[in-house]
Amino acid sequence: MAGLLYRIGRFSARRAWAVVTAWVVVLALAVGAYLAFGGQLTSAVTIPGTATERVTDQLAEEFPAASGGSGTVVFHTGGDQPFTDEQRAAISATIAEAAEVDGIAGVTDPFTTTEDLAAQQAQIDAGRERLAAGEAQLEAGEAQAAAGQQQLDQAQAALDAQRAQAEAAGALAQVQPQLDAAQAELDAQQAQLDAGTAAAEQGRAELEAQRTQLEDGAALLELASEIRQVSEDGSAAVANVSFKASQFEISTDTQDAVVAVLEDADLAGAEVELSNNLTQGVPSVLGPGEVAGVIIAGVVLLIMLGSAIAAALPIVSALVGVAVGAVASLSLSGAVEMLSVTPVLGLMLGLAVGIDYSLFILNRHRRQLRDGVELEESIGLANGTAGNAVVFAGATVFVALLALNVTGIPFLGLMGSVGAFCILIAVLIAITLTPALLSRIGLKVLPKKKRATVGHEEPEAVPTSPMRTSRAVLTLVGGLAALLVIAIPALSMRLGLPTGSAEPEESTQYQAYSITAEKFGAGVNGPLLVVADLPEAVAEEDLVGEQVRLGQELAGFDDVVAVAPIGANEAGTVLAFQVVPEGGPESESTEQLVRDLRDASPLEGDVELGVAGSTSANVDISEKLANALPGYLGIVVGLSLIILIIVFRSIFVPLTATLGFVLSLFAGLGGVVAIYQWGWLGSVFGVHDPAPVLSFLPIIVTGILFGLAMDYQLFLVSGMREAFAHGVDARVAVRRGLHAGRVVVTAAAIIMASVFAGFMFAESAIIRPLGFGLAFGVLLDAFVVRMLLIPAVMHLAGKHAWWIPKWLDRILPDVDVEGASLERSHPHPMHRTSADPDQGAPSEGEPAHRA
Repeated sequence: MAGLLYRIGRFSARRAWAVVTAWVVVLALAVGAYLAFGGQLTSAVTIPGTATERVTDQLAEEFPAASGGSGTVVFHTGGDQPFTDEQRAAISATIAEAAEVDGIAGVTDPFTTTEDLAAQQAQIDAGRERLAAGEAQLEAGEAQAAAGQQQLDQAQAALDAQRAQAEAAGALAQVQPQLDAAQAELDAQQAQLDAGTAAAEQGRAELEAQRTQLEDGAALLELASEIRQVSEDGSAAVANVSFKASQFEISTDTQDAVVAVLEDADLAGAEVELSNNLTQGVPSVLGPGEVAGVIIAGVVLLIMLGSAIAAALPIVSALVGVAVGAVASLSLSGAVEMLSVTPVLGLMLGLAVGIDYSLFILNRHRRQLRDGVELEESIGLANGTAGNAVVFAGATVFVALLALNVTGIPFLGLMGSVGAFCILIAVLIAITLTPALLSRIGLKVLPKKKRATVGHEEPEAVPTSPMRTSRAVLTLVGGLAALLVIAIPALSMRLGLPTGSAEPEESTQYQAYSITAEKFGAGVNGPLLVVADLPEAVAEEDLVGEQVRLGQELAGFDDVVAVAPIGANEAGTVLAFQVVPEGGPESESTEQLVRDLRDASPLEGDVELGVAGSTSANVDISEKLANALPGYLGIVVGLSLIILIIVFRSIFVPLTATLGFVLSLFAGLGGVVAIYQWGWLGSVFGVHDPAPVLSFLPIIVTGILFGLAMDYQLFLVSGMREAFAHGVDARVAVRRGLHAGRVVVTAAAIIMASVFAGFMFAESAIIRPLGFGLAFGVLLDAFVVRMLLIPAVMHLAGKHAWWIPKWLDRILPDVDVEGASLERSHPHPMHRTSADPDQGAPSEGEPAHRA
């Protein structure tokens, strides 16, 4: 590999403009592919096969009219004063205009809906009054019928007595006609009374049926009474926008059109706020924070390199790389469902590692130029040695990111694949475009003062004595204690997806979320959709009663504020309800409610319950990601051990390196929990409403931090191994390796952390914690683990750190990451590393250490 990279470096140096032109063409092709095949990004995180998705698919099948996406609009007066009539009219007119936008299924008018609910309540009240009047009439009729029956009974008794007297006197035949006539009259009156009684009984039955229907309706209204669309004080109103397309297929044009109508409307002094599911799009990556991160990286490079031209080269290379990687990735968005943060993650990675990888080659080339190596030869050697290490380091990040596909989570696998592609582009840029640019810059890559001393610099002094053992022990104990303490918050980490509460306080999304929580209750921001599967179809006349029965059972769960029926399917076998929890979508109580509802299935009567909605989806996604993390971490740890055993031909070094990575990972996650979940230093990092940690943050940080940790381990410990292999005492070799690599690793870590930190203040609530987690993790791993703990452990282990079983040593391949074989075949003056200060430069057969 080193020889191939050497030839690529020399070719790129000789054909510099051809290489530059080739990359320009590649960039143009990527842009063309994006324009031709690029599609729409989505802000909705989904995982197929979850319980929420199954219920959502069922809703789409059983309730197609209600399967479209939706968004929330909040109108308010800016205080506690109620809307004026003029404002109400303006809001209603705006809603009517928004409903006419192409792609909109409808927009609810909160005032009309509230009036309809009030009318329904008035109808129920009037119905109760009518029922009471009817009851009174029935009771009066029943009393009158009872009195009539009593009179008839008395008349019948008198007639029967007359008949008996006539029969006793033997005069029955004479009075029989009169008695029969009287009996016929009594029978007619009894028949008339019986008919009236039957009519009264029928009227009572109808009255009871009406009472049941009325009370069922009243019960439904009571169950949903806490679901308001106009606040109690009349100062805020919520309108729901329904789209014809599903949430994941809503076109940007439709979103933009309805947002334009709402934002441009004249509301007579009222204000409008839009929820994040109406306004989410592709996150911006050109904010002041991101620019500041690149500027800091440039300042670090300028201080380290002492030349503005040299400092600009890694940044230019990285910018070309991320442009190619990000735009090419976006060209796939028309064929696959791509999360909006996916290309941003690729950009973050490509920019950070692109600068570092070019820096490693540039730094090696500068050292060789100062030693008098000819320009093209130096470029080739730097590409074959430092470039070889870059390829290996990039391969570790590449594999770690691709391994995200083994989690079985599509959006995570796609994020890993896009990130891996951007890493691949960064490596290719480093080993081709960087040499080409170096050849065009020539000696300007060195400061003016250094150009005059090319080939005549004194060899750099190297350490000749080991660190003190007491210092190594204190460093190890102190570093371990610090990392463990920082990692403590990670033990209470909760996972979730960002809601409107995570947006900037001045944003319309946050205002919509906070006003809704304040005026209508926190649970209105994250209602649950509950689907009840009935074992048998319910008759139409029994539908409302069944809705009441199930609604009351749902309302009986802890933390349920309101229940509203959505409807039933045509077959009458599936009923849907909206359940409003007491807590917000990110609260523990709401997560527990989702679990309680699922665990309670089936309800009485073999009714199966399913739960859907954004809050339910967040719970499912977070649980699935949490379950995938241990397996992925195991893969990464195993990969780490294998790679490092091959590179360093040691058992102790890979074990300590891997343990160090685990420590820095959990300490980094501890910092994320403390700031974003607990709210520590919230004013500094813009965390005004602490919430669960971004659900896919741990697994993404694990993959990226692993690759970067292996980079720093390679660049530092390989120098220790090289010195030890050349006969230097094991403990002295530790100091020499650290001395030789600390400057470039320090610069690389600061640059990478600066670039990541720039994203901590991005507009996207998803990107901000990712930027912090990566920046904090890189700083901990580079400065605490790699530059403090690893040297201390290596010192304490001494020569035992390099022990390896002979049988394993024989079967391991020789990867020659440092390109030692290339150096032996291309001897040149170099700084002394493994030799003592009073010795000359390394001999021809002795590979010199790479700075």
